[in-house]
This record gives sequence, structure tokens and C-alpha cells, in this order.
Amino acid sequence: MTTKPKRWQLKTPDAEDLPELKRRAGDVTGPRLQGKVAIITGIGRATARLFAESGCRAVYICDRQNTHMVQQQAELARLTPDVDVHVHEFDAADEDAVRDVVEAAVRRYGRLDVFFANAGIVGRESGMGEVDGRDFSEVMRVNAQSVFLAAKYATAAMKLTSPTKPTSGGSFIATASVAGLRANAGPSAYSASKAAVISLVQTSAFQLSGTGVRANAVCPGLIETDITQPLFAAARNRGTEGKLGQLNPLGRAAVADEVARVVVFLASDESGYVNGQAWAVDGGLSAGLPFIRGKLA
Repeated sequence: MTTKPKRWQLKTPDAEDLPELKRRAGDVTGPRLQGKVAIITGIGRATARLFAESGCRAVYICDRQNTHMVQQQAELARLTPDVDVHVHEFDAADEDAVRDVVEAAVRRYGRLDVFFANAGIVGRESGMGEVDGRDFSEVMRVNAQSVFLAAKYATAAMKLTSPTKPTSGGSFIATASVAGLRANAGPSAYSASKAAVISLVQTSAFQLSGTGVRANAVCPGLIETDITQPLFAAARNRGTEGKLGQLNPLGRAAVADEVARVVVFLASDESGYVNGQAWAVDGGLSAGLPFIRGKLA
């Protein structure tokens, strides 16, 4: 009489018997953006550095002021000498300039893989009855029209093929804000412009159906950047820096690198099935109703 083998005595199949996993992205231990050509508007120093460190062949840094671009170019040349870094000074809402930088990238490298539309302004902090129509239009022009123009020309270029890029595809990423998802997170013009950015990328995702080009938005919460520097400086002077970010579950503000890492993921093939999304990078603020610890009762 034979005894039935116990479960832990059953023969397990060899690893060779497993079907091979289907993959659309490269090795997770290798450069995530190997050989890609990327354009960034609005400086985006943290993102530009991660793009270069992640293996981009070329990174275009674009801003309407040349204040820090040359220094940033020199920094990347020192840290990542194998990456071509180009700087272009122009207004991100200037249609001719946006078209020109996209065409320059395609002409030089035969491809465009990533466009990060990061330019933006906050505008004046004022009540609804005090908002100036010209100020409102300027915020919409810089924050929303610039994204529309970037999407218009960048996604068309991403559909082009060449010997170095045999198939259509690419990643378009725009900076929105938690203010585009929730009220009371910024001035009315700023909030409206960021809601428009989210709508633009979601609409673009459907209009680009079948092309392999993806469109997504990142929605940062309170991040220490050039735009928010006055707020952080004032808090430090008052000794209240610890209160920044107290409305989100993590209880702190973020640094630009934390947003940049999400952008790198969206730019990479690892996010190949992520499309038409608004990624909140806000410490959990938009996940629920904001509250201040110890103030519930």
C-alpha cells in the first residue's frame, strides 16, 4: 500500500517550465530612459537631472528666463557628460518657439520621446470680486495655453518614425496641481488653469488613440520650488516651517525630487499602460477632507 505524498513533498516544476513574462519595458535595473530625447519647459532642474541620470540621449531645457539654465547645463555636463544638454530661452506659450524647439530635436536626433510641459505661474492672490481679467487671461495663457501648444507639436513629433525610432510612440507629461483637483488650494485663475491642464491631457489621450503616444498630468501639492520659495522663506522667518504641509497625512511639504521621480516613471516605458491620468503627488491631501491633527474636537 502506497501512501499519498504530503503536500510539501510534491515535486515542484523547474523555473524553466514557467512561461516567459511578456514585457514592454526594459530591465528595471538599467537606465529607465535609455536613448530617449526629452524636452522640458519651465526649467525643472530636478527632472532634468533625473532624465540625464536615467540615460536620456539628449535633454532640452527651456525657460523664458536664462537666469539658471546655463548653470544647469554646466552641472549636467559635469555629472552626465554622455548626455547632450541644450538650453533654449523662450516663452512656453509662444507657438512659434514651441514648434521650433520640437523641430530642432527631431531634425538633430530623428526622434522625440518625452515632453514635460512644466512652465507655470501662480498669479495674484485675490478674491473673486477682485480678480483682474487681464491677470486671469495671463495665468491661463502661461499655464494652459502653453500645455496645449506643447501637446499639439510634441505629440505630432512623437508619431514620427526614423531609423532610430521605428515605431510611433512617446510620453507627454504636463504639470497640473492639486489645485486642479480640489478647491481652496490656490487662487481662482491658477486653479482653473490647472483643471484645464488635466482636461487637456485626458482629451489628448483619447485623440491620440492607436498612436502609442500617452498623455498624463502630475498634480503636486505643496512643493518647495522657485514659485513657492517666498512662502517657505516667510515660514522659516516666522519659525513656522513645521506647519507647512500639516493638512496632508504625511504632515510635511515635498521637495522637487519627489515629483521628478514620478515624472521619470511616466516618461519611461515602465508606465506604458498609464494614460490619461492625473497623478496626485500631494502627500495624500486629495485623498480625503483636510484636517489638522489635534483640532478635531
